[in-house]
Order: sequence, then structure tokens, then C-alpha cells
Amino acid sequence: MMSLVLALVAGSCKLGQKYVRPDMPLPATLDAGVPTDTFSIADLGWWDIYTDTILQRLIKQTVEHNKDLRIADARIKELAARKRVAFANLFPEVSGSAYVQKEGLNYGGDSYKNDPENGLKASLSWEIDLWGNKRWADEQGRAQLMEGVENRRALVMSLVAQVAQAYYELVALDNELAIVRQTLDARKESVRLAKLRFEGGLTSETAYQQARVEYARTATRIPVIERDISLMENEISFIAGEFPSSIVRSSQAGMRLPGEIPVGIPSTLMERRPDIRAAEQGLIAANAAVGVAYTNRFPRLTLTGTLGLESDEFSDFLKSPMHFLSAGLLGPIFDMGRRQGAYRAQQAVYEQECLAYEKVVLNAFREVRDAIVSYNKAQEIYRSIEELERSSKTNMELAQLQYINGVIGYIDVLDAQRSYFDAQVGLSNAARDRRLAMVQLYKALGGGY
Repeated sequence: MMSLVLALVAGSCKLGQKYVRPDMPLPATLDAGVPTDTFSIADLGWWDIYTDTILQRLIKQTVEHNKDLRIADARIKELAARKRVAFANLFPEVSGSAYVQKEGLNYGGDSYKNDPENGLKASLSWEIDLWGNKRWADEQGRAQLMEGVENRRALVMSLVAQVAQAYYELVALDNELAIVRQTLDARKESVRLAKLRFEGGLTSETAYQQARVEYARTATRIPVIERDISLMENEISFIAGEFPSSIVRSSQAGMRLPGEIPVGIPSTLMERRPDIRAAEQGLIAANAAVGVAYTNRFPRLTLTGTLGLESDEFSDFLKSPMHFLSAGLLGPIFDMGRRQGAYRAQQAVYEQECLAYEKVVLNAFREVRDAIVSYNKAQEIYRSIEELERSSKTNMELAQLQYINGVIGYIDVLDAQRSYFDAQVGLSNAARDRRLAMVQLYKALGGGY
């Protein structure tokens, strides 16, 4: 009997199609305007990119307390336990029983008979994996576990980017609020001077009223920005897994902004981005599910054995060994195409997973190209607005001097002040956009997890 078991195990095979990664011809470079290099900024840790120590603390807090991450951790525990179940199904199951029973029989009503029985038994049950059904299930469980791990890494990558983006937006709002308040102080001084000139008969009342209107218009922006600041603080607190509270931040948010952008090569992007790796693990799991469905169509061989002691009397218990051995072969004969239909359905699921994997890869390359373009253009925009801000400031100072000397009217001064104010806000936003473009580029290249 044992030789038969060993022969069956040794002769078992694993029917089905072995997983092969879909062949996708990759572009030669990630972007035509960026030189190809094996090094990528995504190889740097997020603490090397986000040099602001307060932001680093927020990111660490998020990684420790974010609720979505805690859910992902629990999901991984679940998948690990299910993987253990699938692995355990490859091996025999041994169970034991001990019992004492007393049965009274009285067939016909006139022959009562006691039939006691005492037993101590160990039973073994083993379904031989003849066709690889259980090995396919084990492979599926392993791939699902790895998919969960990679999904968690992708979530960490996304959360790091979310915290960094929200933080830089918050700092930009602080900067904009400071600009508005500074401008409001200047508007207040303009109102005072306009009033003096009006009361002194140097200008008409129109100039004075225009100064008041401009002061009021500027003042309306403050509560709007303060509202946006509070909402952004609430968002950061939520991402970090905390109740809404004020967020400590620095006035100058530090960030590493390289002059040149090393982005790496296409093959490294495939290996670095956890969402691509997760999609491939999902594809491996789907292929294993096809193997399970395919091998479900074949007969199953189950071996069972029982060994123990069984006796009517306790006195003879240790002298009454028993054993029972059996082998059962169960296979489909007619099921109206149910197993074949399940197999075809799983093949269609695998086809869907192939297309989903290819879509994830295409989206990754699109995100990288978009991020490279956005970062390069954000740099150009920042430099141009920086020049605009300097020119607007010079123009405003000149206009104010000419107005005091009576060379130009107050309308010209207002135009110059508005231009300078818009340039200041634009420069603050350009600095913010440059940082956000770097955040998205770092994430798109697979950095941050």
C-alpha cells in the first residue's frame, strides 16, 4: 500500500499553462528629452527628496497611523492565513477520536441486548494531488498574498505623495495670506494718503474712493484663504490618521529640486512601481485559478486510513487493535458542462487580468511622461514669473513716485499695484507648482514606498 502511495505521489503532474509575463515592447526611453541612465531619483528615499523636517514627521505619522494602511495590514494578515490554508491542503490530515458508548438493542421486543463499545482511533485522510489542483491553489494563494503586499506599498507611495502635496499647498496658502496682508497694509496706507490729498485739494474724491474700493477688494481675500488653510489642515490631519487640528509648518518648505532629472530606464520602472508589480501578481493569481479550474475536471484520489483500539469490554481494550484502509476515486461523469463552463469563465477572467496589467503599465508610462513635462514646464514658468515679479515691483515703485509728483493719475498707480500683487501671488503659486510637479514625478517613477 505504501509503495502505491509513493508511486502516485511521484507520478503526479501539474497540468495547466505555466505563467509567462505578457510581452509588451517597451519604449527605448521614458522621455525623448531626458538622457537614459540606470539611476533614477526614485532610488532615493522620500526623506532625501522631502528635506523639510516637519514634513518628514508628518509622513512618518501617516505611515504609522493612516487608517487605510491599517486596513491594508489586516488584509495582508487575512491573505497570509488563507495562503497557509492552501499550503496545508497539500498534506495529509490526521485526526483522533476517543469514545465510550453503550447501545441497547431489542429487536422484536423480546431480545434486549447490550452492545457497549470503547474506542481510541487515529484517522488519516489525504487527497493525492494527481493533476496539480492543490499546487495551483497554493500558487494562487501565494500570488494573492504578494499582490496584497504590493498594494500596500503602492498605498504608502500614494500617501507619501498626498501628504507632501497637501503640505506644500498649505505652505503656499500661508505665503499667499502673508502677501495679501502685506498688500492690505499698503492699501491702507494708500487710502490714508489719498484722503490727505483729497482733503488738501490736490486730487478729486474719485481717487480717494478708488483707494477705498481697492482696500475693500483686497480685504475680501483674507477669509477665503483662511478657510482654505483650515480645510487643508483638516485634510492633512485625516490622512495622518488624527482628529482635525492645526498643523505646524515652516515658512520655507524644503525640497530637493535637482537641475537635471535622472528618471532611469523603462525596465527599472516596471520593477520599481509597486502598482505594476501588484497587477502582475494579480495576473499570476488569475493564471493559477485557470489551473485550478482546469484540473477540477479530472478525477480525485483520496486515501483514508484508521488505526486504533476498539473493544466491547475495558478489560480487553489494549488487546483489541483495529485498522481500516481505503482508497476512493471520484470523478465527474456527467455535469452538463458545469466544470467546462467554469474553466472557460476563468480563462476569460485571466484575459481580463492581462488587459488590466497592460493598462497599468501604459498608465505608468503616461504618468511619467506627464510628470516630466509638468516638472520641466513648471521650472520654466517659475523663472518667467520670477522675472515678471521683479519687473512689476520696479514698475509699481516708479508709478507711486510719479503719482506723488503729479505726473500720472491714481488709476495708473492702481494698475501697477494690481500687477505687482498678481505677480507676487503668481510667483508663490509657481513655487508651489514646481514642488508639486516634483512630488508627482517622484511618485510616477515609483519612489516613496
